[in-house]
Amino acid sequence: MPPRVRIAPSPTGDPHVGTAYIALFNYAFAKKHGGTFILRIEDTDQTRSTASSEVAIYDALRWLGLDWDEGPDVGGDRGPYRQSERTAIYREHVQTLIDNGTAYRCFCTSERLAQMRAEQERNKQNPRYDGHCRGLDPKDAQSRAAAGEPHVIRLRVPEEGETTLHDELRGPIAFQNAEIDDQVLLKSDGFPTYHLANVVDDHLMGITHVIRGEDWITSGPKHVLLYQGFGWEPPLFFHLGLLRNGDKSKLSKRKNPVSVDHYRSLGYLPSTFLNFLAILGFSMGEDRERFSLDEMVAEFEWSKVSTGGPVFDPVKLDAFSGDDIRAMDPAALRDALVEHAFGGRIDTLVELSRERINRLDDFIPYVSFFFGGEVDYAAVLPKMVPKKREKKETMKILKAYLEGIEKDDAARAFTVDGLAEFSKAFAQQHGWKPKELYPLLRCAATGRTASPSLFETLAALGKDRVRLRLRGAIEALRVAPQ
Repeated sequence: MPPRVRIAPSPTGDPHVGTAYIALFNYAFAKKHGGTFILRIEDTDQTRSTASSEVAIYDALRWLGLDWDEGPDVGGDRGPYRQSERTAIYREHVQTLIDNGTAYRCFCTSERLAQMRAEQERNKQNPRYDGHCRGLDPKDAQSRAAAGEPHVIRLRVPEEGETTLHDELRGPIAFQNAEIDDQVLLKSDGFPTYHLANVVDDHLMGITHVIRGEDWITSGPKHVLLYQGFGWEPPLFFHLGLLRNGDKSKLSKRKNPVSVDHYRSLGYLPSTFLNFLAILGFSMGEDRERFSLDEMVAEFEWSKVSTGGPVFDPVKLDAFSGDDIRAMDPAALRDALVEHAFGGRIDTLVELSRERINRLDDFIPYVSFFFGGEVDYAAVLPKMVPKKREKKETMKILKAYLEGIEKDDAARAFTVDGLAEFSKAFAQQHGWKPKELYPLLRCAATGRTASPSLFETLAALGKDRVRLRLRGAIEALRVAPQ
C-alpha cells in the first residue's frame, strides 16, 4: 500500500525552519514510493492560532516546492484538515476511552493543581498529576459532568510495567509507566490536547508513517497507550534529529532567526535553502552535497538518514547561496535581484522614504538598512546608551524588549499599532521614558540615529530581522569599552 504521511504544524507564529525540515523528509519519502503527502493544521490552541499564520505556512512550504496532496486549502476525502473543525470527532472518540477505562474524568481545580505542583517542587519531585481523581466511580463522575461541573479528561496510564515505542530509526525505546503522566486528553473547554487529536487524526486519515522530530519521543508512550486503548494498529514511527545551533543547543529564535520567511526575505533561493536543509539529515553518499529535490526523492532511503542533531550553520548556508548565485545566468540573476529588492515591498519603501529624499539617487542609500541581516553599530554605538543610563542597564532593557515581543499579544503580530501599544506600556513598566527607549530601539534595529517612524520601520523590517539586530546591538554593547 502506498504510504500516507503528514506534516502537522500549529499556526501560532512564523513558519519554522524545523517545520520545513520535517516536511521535506515526509515529502521525499512519500514521493519516492508514490504515496500521499498531507498538510494538517493543528489549531487547537485557540488563544494563539491565527489565520495569517496558517497562510504563512502555506506560502513558506509552497515557496520551497513542498506541495501537498491533501489539506485545508486543497481538500481531500479524509478531512476536515483543521483540528478546530474536528472537535465533535474527538469528543466521540474520547468517550470510547472513558467507557473502556483507558481515560477518566478529572475535576481537580486549577488551585489544587497549583498547590500540588508547588509541593512537588518543594520535594524535588518530577511534576506530574498525582492521580487524585483516578479512583472516582465512573457513574458519579458522569453525574457530576452532566450537572455541568468543570472537568478535563485524562489518560489512565498503567501504574506498573513499561510501554515501548518502536522507532524505525532508533530501535525500541522503553518507558517506565510510573514515570508517565496521566496526560490531559480533552480540556475543560471541550478542545483536545495535541496527544488525543494527533492519534485520532493520524488513524482516521490513514497515516501509515509518522515522521517527526525527536522532541516527540517522550510523547511516544502516551500515543502508544492511546492506540492500544482504541484497539488500533499504530503507524510506523521515525524520529529525526532536531536542528541545532553551533553550540549544539536546540535551534531557537532566542539565539538565531528560525522563520523560513526570514531566510526568504534575505534573498536565499528556495532551491538553495531546500538543498541546505536536505544535507542536514540526508546523505547522497560519496560526500555529495549539491542535489535537487527531485534527485533526493529518487535516491531516498532511510539508511541514508541521520538521527544526529544536525547543526544549522548560517555560514555554510551563505556559501551554498553564493555558489548558486554565481552559477545563475546573468539575465536570471538580474530578474531575481529586481524581484527580491523591490517586488512586493516597493510601495512600502517608497511611502517610508518619499518625505525624506530630495533626489531619486537618494533612495537606495536611504532604504539600505531595510536589506540584509546584521548592521554595523560603529557609528551609533556612542549614542546608544542614553544620558543618565549605564551600559549594563541599556543591555538589560534590550534583552527585556526582546523577551517582551515574544510574550505580549499586541507585539506578537508585529504591526505598527501593536508595536506602538506594546512599546509605550513597556517603557512605563520598566521606568524608561519613551525619549530614552525609542532612539535606542532605532539605533539597535537600523544602525542609524534617524529613520522613518520607528514603529513603521520595525514593522517593515519584520520580527526576525529586528530580533537579529537587537541581539547584535546587545553584543556590540557588551564588547564596547566602558
